[in-house]
Amino acid sequence: MEVNSTATILSSAFLAVEYVDAVLPDNPLQPSLQYAWGYVNENYTKFQIATWGSLIVHEAIYFLFCLPGFLFQFLPFMQKYKIQQDKPETWEKQWRCFKMLLFNHFCIQLPMICGTYHFTEFFSIPYDWDSMPRWPYLLAQCLGCAVIEDTWHYFLHRLLHHRSIYKHIHKVHHEFTAPFGMQAEYAHPAETVILGSGFFIGIMVFCNHVTLLWAWVAFRLLETIDVHRYTHTHTHTVNTANTPFSLFVEKCISTLLTTTRGLQLSLTVVLWSDHQGSAALPACCSLV
Repeated sequence: MEVNSTATILSSAFLAVEYVDAVLPDNPLQPSLQYAWGYVNENYTKFQIATWGSLIVHEAIYFLFCLPGFLFQFLPFMQKYKIQQDKPETWEKQWRCFKMLLFNHFCIQLPMICGTYHFTEFFSIPYDWDSMPRWPYLLAQCLGCAVIEDTWHYFLHRLLHHRSIYKHIHKVHHEFTAPFGMQAEYAHPAETVILGSGFFIGIMVFCNHVTLLWAWVAFRLLETIDVHRYTHTHTHTVNTANTPFSLFVEKCISTLLTTTRGLQLSLTVVLWSDHQGSAALPACCSLV
């Protein structure tokens, strides 16, 4: 029953994406993009595209999107918009963060990125222009990846906040109690691997072209940098386990738990009534 329901939801989502794609006008930049992609495929190997191309996309998007927030921290006329006025930023903190990022990006993430080529070869993921999905499909796939990755992140993130392991791994990420965008991937190497693994699960489910890898990288980086730049302040100040992007998953879990408790209460009421007849319910099961 649950499998049929999931299949119905996915089928409806696919039909919705097809409809949106049908009513949209042609992309005026499509000829230029086709020429550029053809040039890449003709002049670089699949390994170079999957490995160095993915690395360049990651580094360019990460640091370019961090740049405005980085500059705003040191512009006097922007200081009035700072949430935590009592915690000024310093060049020393930024440099410490930058050094950790370089280590994580090139010593932890790059070896993981090197597996991209082998992944695409094993699953026969195409690189050619004709197989490339249009952007509405890419966007829908990114949203699907986001749901999967966010579920992974929610549970593993909460686990990393467990008091028995928090000080050994996740505490590094919370060193900055007034977070900034560049700090999004400032983390213990073990956390980079643990939470970063969730990134690839959605890719294994939805990927039908190498461009989804890059689209999903861009989607996820923009989200996590934005979260740490603006809305993650409270979680870093009090070291809680939730991020704004995880609220959807938390809401689903909370609803599930509430429903489960409601079913347990109903079962208790039924069993008690069958056993006691018209006797009063116990205080713990009172509905008033």
